[in-house]
Amino acid sequence: MLRSNKRVPAQQAGSESPMGKAFDQKDNAGNGLSVKKLMPVFFILLLLAAFFVFGLDEYLTFSALSENRDRLLDFVGEHYALAAFLYMIFYIVAVAGSFPGGLLMTVSGGFLFGWIAAGCMTVVAATIGATLLFMIAATSLGEPLRRRAGPWLKKLEAGFAENALSYLLFLRLVPVFPFWLVNIAPAFLRVKLGIYVIGTFVGIIPGTFVFAYLGGGLDSIIVEQQSKYQSCMASGRSDCALDFQISSLITPEIIVSLCALGVISLLPIVLKKFRKTENSK
Repeated sequence: MLRSNKRVPAQQAGSESPMGKAFDQKDNAGNGLSVKKLMPVFFILLLLAAFFVFGLDEYLTFSALSENRDRLLDFVGEHYALAAFLYMIFYIVAVAGSFPGGLLMTVSGGFLFGWIAAGCMTVVAATIGATLLFMIAATSLGEPLRRRAGPWLKKLEAGFAENALSYLLFLRLVPVFPFWLVNIAPAFLRVKLGIYVIGTFVGIIPGTFVFAYLGGGLDSIIVEQQSKYQSCMASGRSDCALDFQISSLITPEIIVSLCALGVISLLPIVLKKFRKTENSK
């Protein structure tokens, strides 16, 4: 009797082995939401909650800065390197934790360290903090949210990725978009880490140095406000307060200038599209 040497496959072509199924399930689980992946997000939320629960937001006010003016200046004068280090560490944590008060911290840095030193320290610290938040958002939430968002996000992702650096520079330069939102949005659009770091570092330089420069003249405002407050208290009034708003330092001219820089950052996109139009004719 003749025997066939042809072997019958253990699985049909259209079927999948138990090992393959197990691998796919493991891969899908790795790309989905899990407690392990969400731990950094939980930590950020816990950090943000602690910031308000322990009343740390009360220290990021003009009143707190004014009341502690002399102590802060003395500490910086006696321990400049330590003060600069602590300033950068707190700024990194504040950005990574999405704490409010970024403008006050930048202006205060210019007041305490001088606008050039404060500008350099703030740019570096803010870039590090933003990058940490970007990496947490990308690794913990990026892939699962992209899968759930549907095809519309893929279209947006493709358009953004083509000119990622220009778009990111625009978002950083124009002082309209919340800083924390610009920190995490690129994580869901598959922006490369290198482009994100460059776009963040370069994009925040103009605004940071402008606000640090404004901080250089903050001392005179503090002295003036303290004088008004003491005169108010001496008159016996009970409604006296240091009510200066840091946001009032931002003039329309500053906003227009930064917006103009943002528009300039989009010129490469306009030129690219113009060239495509010309070549298609």
